[in-house]
Amino acid sequence: MNRSRSIIGGVVLLYFIIALEVLVMISPFAAFFYSVFNPFLLLLARWPATHWLADFFLPHMVSPPGFFLKAIRVAGSVLFVAGAIAFLICAGQVYFHKLARRGPALGGLYAWIRHPQYLSLSVTGLGLAILWPRFLTLVLWTVMIALYVLLARDEERRMVGAFGDQYRAYMSRTGRFLPRSVEGLLARIPGPRSAALRSALGLLLILAVSLGSAFALRAYTIEELPLWSNGRVWVLAILPGDGVMLQHRMEDVLELPEVESRLPRNGAVLGYSVPVRYVMQGMIADTGPAYRLYEHHQTVPMILDWIFHPFRHLEGGHMMMHQAGNATGNVPPSVTARRIIFLQVRTNGDGAHVDPSSLFAVGAVRVPRFYIDVDMHTLTLLDVQALGPGTGWGSVPTPMF
Repeated sequence: MNRSRSIIGGVVLLYFIIALEVLVMISPFAAFFYSVFNPFLLLLARWPATHWLADFFLPHMVSPPGFFLKAIRVAGSVLFVAGAIAFLICAGQVYFHKLARRGPALGGLYAWIRHPQYLSLSVTGLGLAILWPRFLTLVLWTVMIALYVLLARDEERRMVGAFGDQYRAYMSRTGRFLPRSVEGLLARIPGPRSAALRSALGLLLILAVSLGSAFALRAYTIEELPLWSNGRVWVLAILPGDGVMLQHRMEDVLELPEVESRLPRNGAVLGYSVPVRYVMQGMIADTGPAYRLYEHHQTVPMILDWIFHPFRHLEGGHMMMHQAGNATGNVPPSVTARRIIFLQVRTNGDGAHVDPSSLFAVGAVRVPRFYIDVDMHTLTLLDVQALGPGTGWGSVPTPMF
């Protein structure tokens, strides 16, 4: 059984390593992490049946459009923090009882459920799946819950062996992961009598609901994205207030000779309109070392900002924006200056009919071509730069929105 516990612990650790990718990727350990993890992501991306696992289902680079998506993003931070705090409190309670030789911890959250630590970690994991919304993270979250069920049963067996009738009485008045009254109601739902089979069906239901919700959220997100289009070129506004500016000025921007001559003639063209010093533009294309965040050793401040101020780094207040802006040194500060990063998009279709659903489809390949810095008010072109094929993180699959 110790070997089984080690395997379960290893899988849970793997989940949190993958779920914490967003934290690792802005740290000095990013190169080491992706030397191990990125081949696995690229392998998933090679096959149509698994490509979706490496994709994203919620906005990450774009300020979430609308109250609903903003509320989900805030909920991710709340779940992550609340789950982590509850886990630490319960862990402290358990180790205090162990060191003081007071027997099993039966108070606090343990008075309601037998495994609040596992529930807390599951809540934290769900928060992480919202904060770094790869489908792979969500699938592994479900696997982690399944392992917690197995681990909880093993622990209960050992606790009964160690504490006998005291723990049996405790089990009779508490639920395993939810209050006993709630688990009693769930037990009345028609289904197989076998507890193991009911648990398996419950986990399959959790997986189906979580993945179904994720695909629905992805479709809703794409539908709500602030996009401008002339039929062939599509431009996504990172800032929620830039949609009106694109409607009035983007057609004129595309007619600038330096822009028109560089636009790809084949396939769809996707542009990202971002502040010139937008901190996360390295996820779109490799626009320079200032936006390879792992090279700047700002991990802790950015993590705290990412958790407690979920929209500030998207809307212009992050410290790295100002550092990056100083690093470029060639763009005068202007409230109407924007960097527009142009990518050629290869979709699964014939390319004749492009709409947002195909432009951001799972399996669509984005190839950076060039970016411009332009004052949208005066139509003054400030800079033009060709781009290589990768992003600031090389070949790592990054969010589309």
